[in-house]
Amino acid sequence: MHENSELDVFETGDMDLEDRQALRRVAGLSTELQDVSEVEYRQLRLERVVLVGVWTSGTAEDADNSLLELKLLAETAGSQVLDGLIQRRQKPDPATYIGSGKALELRDVVESSGADTVICDGELTPGQLRQLEDIVKVKVIDRTALILDIFAQHAKSREGKAQVELAQLSYLLPRLRGWGGNLSRQVGGRAAGGVGIGGRGPGETKIELDRRRIRERMSKLRRQISGMSTSRETMRHRRQRREVPAVAIAGYTNAGKSSLLNRVTGAGVLVEDALFATLDPTVRRARTPEGRLFTIADTVGFVRHLPHQLVEAFRSTLEEVADADLILHVVDGSHPDPEGQLAAVREVFADIEGASEIPEIVVINKADAADQEVLDRIARRERDSIVVSARTGKGIPALMDLIEERLPRLDHEVHLLVPYERGDLISRAHREGEVLSVDHVEDGTVLHARVLASLSQELLRVGKPVERVS
Repeated sequence: MHENSELDVFETGDMDLEDRQALRRVAGLSTELQDVSEVEYRQLRLERVVLVGVWTSGTAEDADNSLLELKLLAETAGSQVLDGLIQRRQKPDPATYIGSGKALELRDVVESSGADTVICDGELTPGQLRQLEDIVKVKVIDRTALILDIFAQHAKSREGKAQVELAQLSYLLPRLRGWGGNLSRQVGGRAAGGVGIGGRGPGETKIELDRRRIRERMSKLRRQISGMSTSRETMRHRRQRREVPAVAIAGYTNAGKSSLLNRVTGAGVLVEDALFATLDPTVRRARTPEGRLFTIADTVGFVRHLPHQLVEAFRSTLEEVADADLILHVVDGSHPDPEGQLAAVREVFADIEGASEIPEIVVINKADAADQEVLDRIARRERDSIVVSARTGKGIPALMDLIEERLPRLDHEVHLLVPYERGDLISRAHREGEVLSVDHVEDGTVLHARVLASLSQELLRVGKPVERVS
């Protein structure tokens, strides 16, 4: 009995530790602090929030759309949005993000509304976070921390959880602070104001200890993610060896990527009207109208100013896009700014090596809810585009025909004598094409295969034509 009770305590302690390290909301608790310098050691609790943004460029409509998206992000994280404020400035204030005068006005709004959190529409420096918290006297977080919190809630797989934790630690590391002003810093001599030896406090020591532990944890997570990505690469290479073309669904969060995957393959992936509802990539098989087999992968959604920590942490997942033969770029036709969605996704593509060179079809989704004028406008701007509705099935047959047309074809049949010293081309034919027969003769290898145009040209350069055998 005693042993069991000890085991229960141990397990409960592990659970408490895991909860403390996780970014999650705790219902019914306020994040209002007297000593706001300790906030980075508290859990991220999002309840009643006030949003604040800085409008530096673009139109007023662009600024409103950005804050509206922040509202959707906050609600996805479980918050109740009480108010939203926008400050017009040439650039964010380096000290308090919105300026000291506006920060005092923000404090009045927070007090009158009863908010316990302020969310800023941008990535704040550690100094901006601290000074704004000192003024408004409640928890202040930025857009990056909010997105990381949502990712932490929605990650389900072991790899996804590791990627999110790595991104969280990358964000936290430069924002560590001491345990508060009540502890002295680790200084000595003149810097100690005459206190000298013996006047050193534990504050700085604690920070260095935390930093070292975070760096060690980050190194461990990187090794784990590298090991987990090996299995993904193995499966990817296996598909490539079988010459199964790959299609990747990419696009803005909540554009309908999972709905499109379900419509094309019947995959049964979670569909929810929320930002970042699905994070873990799903790969399913599908067939074109002519019966040709291909794989289609649903990838993590993108958003404006996607935190660079997430792009780095999810790099192994985003490789599904880089290794695809065709990208279905899904955009929400009913969104107030679909062109902005397209630009934000392509900005992330630029960070993924090779992704910008892959053929792309812009799939304008949610046609059943979109304005026809908007659909026509996007279709005119995007050369390779098609209008569909994943919910009703409108346009899906035409999309499947377009996929059939755009996928690379093994339409080059070769029958050549390839010298033995070019065995690498024979290996490529096995890996990338469909080998019909191989015969080893005195002068080399007689290869009869169907291959892609690029490999066909190389084979024709080094091989000698042989008479076709019936």
